[in-house]
Amino acid sequence: MARAPLLQLSGITLSHGGDPVLDGLDLNVQPGDRLALVGRNGSGKSTLMKVMAGLVVPDSGSITRAPGVTVGYMEQAPDFAGFATLGDYAAQGLDAAEHYKLDIAAEGLGFDPALDPERASGGERRRAALAKLMAEAPELMLLDEPTNHLDIAAITWTEARLRETRAAFVLISHDRAFLNALSRATLWLDRGRMRRRDGSFTGFEDWRDEVWAAEDAARHKLDRKIKAEARWAVEGISARRKRNQGRLRALADLRAERAAQIRRQGAAAMALESSGTSGKLVAELEGVSKAYGDQPVLRDLSLRVQRGDRLALVGPNGAGKTTLLRLILGEEAPDSGSIRRGTNLDVAVFDQNRAALDHDASLWENLTGDPVLGVSGQADQVMVRGSPRHVVGYLKEFLFDEARARAPVRSLSGGEVARLLLARLMARPSNLLVLDEPTNDLDIETLDLLQDLLGDYPGTVLLVSHDRDFIDRVASGTLVFEGQGRVGQYAGGWSDAQAQGARIVSAAPEPVSAPYPAPYPAPDPALMAKPAPAPRPATQQKPKLGFKERHRLKVLPDEIARLEAEIARLEGVLADPELFTRAPDTFHKATTALTARQDALGAAEEEWLTLAEKAEAAGE
Repeated sequence: MARAPLLQLSGITLSHGGDPVLDGLDLNVQPGDRLALVGRNGSGKSTLMKVMAGLVVPDSGSITRAPGVTVGYMEQAPDFAGFATLGDYAAQGLDAAEHYKLDIAAEGLGFDPALDPERASGGERRRAALAKLMAEAPELMLLDEPTNHLDIAAITWTEARLRETRAAFVLISHDRAFLNALSRATLWLDRGRMRRRDGSFTGFEDWRDEVWAAEDAARHKLDRKIKAEARWAVEGISARRKRNQGRLRALADLRAERAAQIRRQGAAAMALESSGTSGKLVAELEGVSKAYGDQPVLRDLSLRVQRGDRLALVGPNGAGKTTLLRLILGEEAPDSGSIRRGTNLDVAVFDQNRAALDHDASLWENLTGDPVLGVSGQADQVMVRGSPRHVVGYLKEFLFDEARARAPVRSLSGGEVARLLLARLMARPSNLLVLDEPTNDLDIETLDLLQDLLGDYPGTVLLVSHDRDFIDRVASGTLVFEGQGRVGQYAGGWSDAQAQGARIVSAAPEPVSAPYPAPYPAPDPALMAKPAPAPRPATQQKPKLGFKERHRLKVLPDEIARLEAEIARLEGVLADPELFTRAPDTFHKATTALTARQDALGAAEEEWLTLAEKAEAAGE
């Protein structure tokens, strides 16, 4: 018998003036659903989630919640007013007997419950809100960007908890790896309408492009029909005026249909331009150490950054990633060791704290002035890579309409603030980009565009990010902050670093008494290369696959396909007979990366074969 939905939305319509944010939207959330809610920045995802949580009342439509169902909502910017500590906020509504759940979540996520919210960073506040939701354990969880500002260790912990939960959840995120691991269906909110695709998020983008292609074809067909009917109206109506009034009315209906179509938002017209070639050496660190009090941040680090490198810095929050950037840029001095910087460096910085923006000033003023230097911005033009551009025209390239140009920055969403920062960053030419968590709040389409721009950028990129998929797509090398000042250096992105043995030590190890299983670790290639154990005698019970093994068996084909594609790309690069002579550094990096991927591919294939044989023996 079919189960009643936990939550049902029927004919939901909501408008803030202009085009509707939600337009006749229907949605059912069933027990056990794992739904990814995706869409462009500003498409109404957070608004829809607030409607589901009962915090926003729609203009029309009905909301039905199953009797007795508990719904928990983690919003992007929770209100900590009235709470002395993060722990007080997270514990609200919990019985004393349930506080152990909060202790487990606080330890797993790595935040201090005794911290004053006024002194807490955005990441610490996000962890407290997530811990609150996990401790409440509702039957339906609504999570709005839970991974923003979380480090990889905390993301991995959260991913493992959501994978193991029996609760249903709806998840807003732009972290592809997170969505791929957790979703069983994708809800796509586009111009007020909802589309649903069953299956993991992995195939969403191909499906979205097919929908858009069909939409463009239908619009083109409608435009041709309107053009043909309009020509007939001009040339053939006079002789058959009365007889053809119906056809004229049909033409008017076609035009009304075309006018009612809401054109989808295009991609931001972002561009990066190099200011000129820097020296081959960007920075060289020899035996560099840095500590704050008794806490070592870097210990005897030697590192060489060369022109064209794309280095990702990965590790727990507070591990020293930003400190290393400041050392490289000369903003801090090491306690010991030496740092040599290259010549002709033009640096552009994307700051995760948004300190480059005056949130009380308008977008216009932030583009034409400099809030950090106290320079007011009232000019009509902004210099964009050496050429004057009108402020409104430049803002339109980043998807801001003219009406928003005079609006204060504090009225923008997180994704819009990130786009404004990118607009400032890309207005100036540079040959060294320092990107400190640029992916927070950006939608998937903008992330794709940024990835392509970084791929074509002729300068050097230093990237701090916790987005595993983005790192894999962009980085040529990864620095992993492994704890106690140790920094591992690996070729390739995050997946490559894991294949080479990289491990991040969480700032807060899990307690032994935790009732949840520990996150599933990445496979160790050395262990996976060992021969499979001998089969059990027929008289013994055949072992069945555990949940994690079934999950690995499911995701390994995609992992193998990705590694094969990357190997083919690297082999194509190395096929150039002049590469070693022309670019020896590129040749060595490509060779190292190719070896790492071939080892990872062999390990993944061996793991898949072992699991497949086990599944077959167990009759699964």
